[in-house]
Amino acid sequence: MSKVEKFEELEIWKIAVSIAVEVYLLCDEEPLKSDWGMKDQIRRAACSMSDNIAEGFEYNNNPDFIRFLNYAKGSSGEFRNKLTILNTAGKINNDTFQVLYTKSIDFSGKTKSLIDYLKKFEANKKK
Repeated sequence: MSKVEKFEELEIWKIAVSIAVEVYLLCDEEPLKSDWGMKDQIRRAACSMSDNIAEGFEYNNNPDFIRFLNYAKGSSGEFRNKLTILNTAGKINNDTFQVLYTKSIDFSGKTKSLIDYLKKFEANKKK
């Protein structure tokens, strides 16, 4: 793996930002536009994924970055939970649900792979 100089180069950050942008646009439409509580919560969960990647990366050490990647992965789970609630309640359509759910699953899997890679790298440094 080549050295990443800035978090904006990370594929997982790009996926997370695309999710957050889609959620922001979705929240500009009814019925979410008028649902202040859920709109705020799902936006926060969506933005938290990329926020945690950016923050953790900027600490410039793998142990902190790993911790924040775990937070980002947790936010992805929170996001999928809210997405499922909205879909089940009929507040978002199935196509929108599937697109965002699939992106979030992809994000979680790739984030876990990066976490595993960094943990292995750190373990090998101690040998």
